[in-house]
Amino acid sequence: MKAFYAEEQKRHDPKAFLSSGAAQPNPEKPERVERLLAGAKSAGCTIEQPRNHGLGPVSAVHTPEYLDFLEHIFERWQRIEGASAEVIPNIHPIVRNGSYPASAVGQAGYHMADTACPISGETWQSALWSAWSAVEAAEAVMAGAPAAYALCRPPGHHAFADVAGGFCFINNSAVAAQVLRKQAARVAILDVDLHHGNGTQGIFYARPDVFTVSLHADPVRFYPFFWGHADERGQGPGLGYNFNLPLPRKSADAAFLEALGVAFQRIRAFSPDALVVALGLDAFEGDPFGGLSVTTPGFSRIGEAIGKLGLPSVVVQEGGYLCDALSDNLTAFLTGFGGKVR
Repeated sequence: MKAFYAEEQKRHDPKAFLSSGAAQPNPEKPERVERLLAGAKSAGCTIEQPRNHGLGPVSAVHTPEYLDFLEHIFERWQRIEGASAEVIPNIHPIVRNGSYPASAVGQAGYHMADTACPISGETWQSALWSAWSAVEAAEAVMAGAPAAYALCRPPGHHAFADVAGGFCFINNSAVAAQVLRKQAARVAILDVDLHHGNGTQGIFYARPDVFTVSLHADPVRFYPFFWGHADERGQGPGLGYNFNLPLPRKSADAAFLEALGVAFQRIRAFSPDALVVALGLDAFEGDPFGGLSVTTPGFSRIGEAIGKLGLPSVVVQEGGYLCDALSDNLTAFLTGFGGKVR
């Protein structure tokens, strides 16, 4: 299987984020890349550099207002006397259907859902190269590859069309799905990250051409809290095209695979021409976030089950944080999926 990654993705190096109101070291570290690269190589992947695809694929799922914000906010933030070293909002609108603030502080609150997505001077370029890795993987699949892996870092599935959140700035899985739509009449996105893919859901919530499915820890007491509940089914033309499968905390392999079978039934009913797998490895029992209890062999079984769908597939890296098994978990998934023979 071909894998795509650019060294520029390591430059984004956030120092802290707020957790329960306290500043903590940011877990979305560049070191994740080294572990994930090792895991991809162990699964037999060949690593290739993506091309610069410009803003076209990104602007297909994100608003120009938001992209302009991401590109220029750090420079503007530095002109604020006494501002933090990284862009972190301190105000959020209760509703977002009113006027648009001119202030950098106001715009940060408008375009950043939480304090877990600090923006530094390198964030914009790293996020673009991360998205371009997803574009390159999607184009490889459109050119005939049965599957391709995009090592996307920073991740993307919490990013809405005009809002960053949860370590995410550009929604790489949404970008990949939109690229696939050039050839595929219907695309399914299957998100197996520990956390609900709220940004991906939001981008496609009113669309019937992209079916979004997410398995995740029940958000009633877990991030992202306000999205990911089973009654969120889509709206307008997209009603019935969003499917959430929240799992009880600490659910292990058997429960995850059972829910995956339910997801497959709905995906087959949609009859997609292509699949995007939003691959979070943070459902692992030893991940620092500790929400679910999937084992390393469990990731192999998950990968094997998804591979048996037989769909042209783009695997897009989402979460999965620093722990001893991070590399092994990616190897297990890709090998189970068929990484050594594709």
